[in-house]
Amino acid sequence: MQAEGTRSTGTTLPALAIVGALLAGIAVLPRILARHDAVAAGRPAPDFTLDLVVNGPPAPGGAASRFFRLGDVRGRAVLLDFWATWCGPCRAQAPIVEQLARRWRDRGVVVLGIDTDAANEGDPRAFAIDNGLSYPIVRDTTGAVARAYDVDSLPTLVVVSTEGKIVAVRSGITGGGEIERLLRRAMGR
Repeated sequence: MQAEGTRSTGTTLPALAIVGALLAGIAVLPRILARHDAVAAGRPAPDFTLDLVVNGPPAPGGAASRFFRLGDVRGRAVLLDFWATWCGPCRAQAPIVEQLARRWRDRGVVVLGIDTDAANEGDPRAFAIDNGLSYPIVRDTTGAVARAYDVDSLPTLVVVSTEGKIVAVRSGITGGGEIERLLRRAMGR
């Protein structure tokens, strides 16, 4: 039995260890993300071709298609949004990306949603309808494109320059102002 006025260190020490680990993680995470961005930035964006599940508006001067090939939009800045239907933060990111897609469409920016659900998971078409998404969406059921871009968490945004090089990679929910700054950089502005 504990004497009155004394505290047990049995629960205090583990709680302090957890708080310490969380603080260390918060301090280290920006460095990890910056390192990931620094490794990716400047590297050529891997080309890919995936089937469209939601078409969105046709590219200016182009006809509607049943697939999307990154190489076909070379010369335009591109925002790739990697997400999955089961991902809560992806649902929070979707309206931000939609707003930017509408705002930047006439400036020549291509926004592409890349659903990373497995073939037997989720319904990206329903996700697009539920979230009011108007930009094209492809499905990466094998994960090959996500692996090519080193996507290891969702949502992840990849900004590609008009020259076809990766400008930045952002994991987690990213604000509209930050994305717009990156899009201007991708367009050389």
